[in-house]
Amino acid sequence: MSKIGQITQFLEEIAPLTLQESYDNAGLITGNKNNEVTAVLISLDCTEEVVEEAIQLGANLIIAHHPIVFKGLKKITGANYVERTIIKAIKHDIAIYAIHTNLDSAMNGVNKKLASLIGLNGLEILQPSSQQMKIVTFIPTEQTDKVLLAIHETGAGTIGEYAGCSFSVTGTGRYTASEAANPTIGDKNTKEQVTENRVEIILPAHLQSKVIRALKGAHPYEEVAYYLTELANIDETIGAGMIGELDSALSPEAFLTLLKRNLNLEVIRHTDYQKPIKKVAICGGSGSFLLKRAIGKGADAFVTGDVKYHDFFDAEDSIMYCDVGHYESEVATKELLHDLLTKKFTNFALHLSECVTNPIKYFK
Repeated sequence: MSKIGQITQFLEEIAPLTLQESYDNAGLITGNKNNEVTAVLISLDCTEEVVEEAIQLGANLIIAHHPIVFKGLKKITGANYVERTIIKAIKHDIAIYAIHTNLDSAMNGVNKKLASLIGLNGLEILQPSSQQMKIVTFIPTEQTDKVLLAIHETGAGTIGEYAGCSFSVTGTGRYTASEAANPTIGDKNTKEQVTENRVEIILPAHLQSKVIRALKGAHPYEEVAYYLTELANIDETIGAGMIGELDSALSPEAFLTLLKRNLNLEVIRHTDYQKPIKKVAICGGSGSFLLKRAIGKGADAFVTGDVKYHDFFDAEDSIMYCDVGHYESEVATKELLHDLLTKKFTNFALHLSECVTNPIKYFK
């Protein structure tokens, strides 16, 4: 049997918690990570109805995109739907895990799924946001390959389509071990010289802790010398939104028809636009903050949700601005998570929630 912690660890390898925005509350919200999983229910939101669905299915883990606890709780009395959901989950020993803005920012996350539904190719992150760092360390020449392997297994040293990237130069390390030390090479109270490689590796900032643990775990020295430097480089594989191109240009009407069909939409709010549409920017959920970026990248259309009335004016005549709805732009996240987990785990049942948690209804 798999434990809850094994599942959350796998998800955090895809979408590390360090990628979440400062206001977010992704991660394990209720439950014990050491509990064995009976079955998993995947949903966009976690509500009382979703918890009841989990109970009926015998699932003791709910994986939701949106955190049920978002603004924090000072009391749990059942006074509102958040408190009632938490009470019900705890009462029935159901763990709730949220994978939110960290999955939004991941290259293979929410926006890639949305892009695949629309039919976009040549995908790039619309607004890269992850800082790059460089780690420098010093390793005895004989152990360099072993330590490098451990570091590269964390994902560090990946530059574009090239993995296992590093730079090294050979020099001389000098030290004197104290009486309390336990030197790997040499004797106590004796000045030693060791032929070492100075190794430099680039890594995204969110891997910092993981890389340091790997370095210390594989390095032969009792005390490991290293330092980290922030770089001006930006990780192009992490950030907000995505941009790509359709196979061929479409008229505005044909593009709206494609969106309505492929995203199963009842309505699309959009600006007037008369030019052909080929290059499309997207952002699942609330993406108004990316409009100027989409225009600057030459997109013909920008697809997102939660667009305010006055924000539509900002599109002017530069782009077709499409609001397809928050729920509608992210509901396919359920299938994304299901596909990811199915490829990794086979010893428990995975269920897609049938609850329509969209609080917005449309009168036809």
